[in-house]
Formats: sequence, C-alpha cells, structure tokens
Amino acid sequence: MERVNQTSSVSEFILLGLSSRPEDQKPLFILFLIIYLVTLTGNLLIILAIYCDLQLQTPMYFFLSFLSFTDICFTTTIIPRMLVNFLSEKTISYAGCLTQMYFIYALGNTDSFLLAVMAFDRYVAICDPFHYVTTMSHHRCVLLVAFSCSFTHIHSLLHTLLLNHLTFCDSNVIHHFLCDLSPLMKLSCSSTFVNEIVIMTEGPIVLVTPFLFITFSYMRILITVLRIPSAAGKRKAFSTCGSHLTVVTLFYGSIFYVYLQPLSTYTVQDHIATIVYTVLTSMLNPFIYSLRNKDLKQGLRKLMGTRKSQAAAS
Repeated sequence: MERVNQTSSVSEFILLGLSSRPEDQKPLFILFLIIYLVTLTGNLLIILAIYCDLQLQTPMYFFLSFLSFTDICFTTTIIPRMLVNFLSEKTISYAGCLTQMYFIYALGNTDSFLLAVMAFDRYVAICDPFHYVTTMSHHRCVLLVAFSCSFTHIHSLLHTLLLNHLTFCDSNVIHHFLCDLSPLMKLSCSSTFVNEIVIMTEGPIVLVTPFLFITFSYMRILITVLRIPSAAGKRKAFSTCGSHLTVVTLFYGSIFYVYLQPLSTYTVQDHIATIVYTVLTSMLNPFIYSLRNKDLKQGLRKLMGTRKSQAAAS
C-alpha cells in the first residue's frame, strides 16, 4: 500500500475539497474543526461511561463502545486531512491517498458490520430473551467484533491493491474532499475493467449483506413486539431499538445513495451524502444513543459526577 505505482507518472493528487472559493476556506475550517471536536468528545464520553459503569457491562454497550471507537478512527482518517486542505495546499501524496482510501473503506465497513451485530443483539434480547446470556456470551461478542474488523480490512485491502495497479498519466485532480474509489478510477488512463467487476460483485455483497441482516432482524423483532399484549411492553421493546434504527437509517441511506450507482454517474452532488455517512453520522451517534437511553444517560451522569468530585478533591 505504501509502494508508489511505478507505471504512473503521478506522485501526488490534488483534492479540490468542498469549495474552491478562498473566502469559504476559513468558515469551512472552523465548521469541520467544531464537528471533529464534538465527535471526539461525544464518542470518548460514551466509551468512558460504558467502561466505568458496571451496569453498562452488557453486550449491547460492549458493541456500542467499539462503534464509538471506530467512529473516532473513521473521522480522524478524514477530517484532519480536510482541515489541512482548507488552510494550505490541497495536495496529497500517492501513498497517502491510497492509505486514506484503505482506512476509509476498512473503518466505514466496520461501522456497517457493527450495526448488523448490534441488530442481532437486539433480536436475541427481544425474540429469545431466555437464551440471551448464553447466546451473547462474552466470548461470542469478542468473536463478532473481531470478525467485523478483520473481514472489512481484507475487503479494503483488495480494492486498494487493485487500484494500485492502475496507471495515472495526465490529470491528478480529484473532484472530492477525500480519496474515494470512484473519483480515483475516473482519473486512470488504464483499463478499470477488473476494478469495476470487483466493485459490482464483491462490493455490493459487503455493503448490502449487513443491511439485509439488519432488515431481517428488525422484521423478526417487529413480529415479536406486535405479539406483546401490553402497550407498555411494546413501548419498552421499541425504545431499545429506536436509537439503533435511527443510526441505521442515516448511515445506510447516505451510503446507498453514493455507492449503489454506476461509476459514470458519480458527480460532485454526492459530496453531501458522503459528508453524512463519513462525518455527521459519527458526530450524531453519541447524541442519538444517549438521548434515547436512560441507562446510558445515567452512566454519563455518574462519569461527569466522578470527574467533578476528582476535580474538587484536587
């Protein structure tokens, strides 16, 4: 991944970013710096609250802590590079561009698989509660997280290696704010046939399979909840899934808009949808999960209370 393509005369790329107007650069810098700081703070608080509160030592929060960690890494792969581009030259090295693309796909798909794992956790909790402890054992939870991380890195490595075999001869201007697969393939002066075949076959499998798994899980959950006789029981069951469904809708809605379309139709208009799933979803996740979850809100209060007590003692 670090090797520069010997058949290519391009040693660096130019990321045009969100705007080419000089007067827009500082406001965009401030906006995305705030988004980045909020994302880091929110997700770190979620992780600390989960690991400091014994009541939150359950599979659901175990998965949520890894989702928050992945979101931190995901946005760190993207936003710092954007901040540099807003205030200085918009160039990125060939190796740096491929490295960024690798981690974007690896971490983005890890998010996707973790959302599917969390849907499975909710399915077991609601549809098979008597076997929840044995089905969602700590060992199995660790295996699910390990699979979610390792499989997506293999997927990302495949696309990065295939892209590294392309030749870039003339233009090195990427009409995007990050190194994404489709804009890079558009710049290639060699055949992208193999890349497109892999994208159209392996790509949708990796992208759509977790979504179908989530859909199936929630269909089973819906059927089970509708059979609950009491209205209070139905509300409680739906409340445990509401946050997750909100995140799933936001994340997959923007991803499908960007990636489930032919390479030739990929345009600058896709920037907003890309910002949603790469930047905004990671920032909003802590708010979505904490605002709709009493246990997590209580854990955050305990965490803040502990910090205040330590500050007062010192």
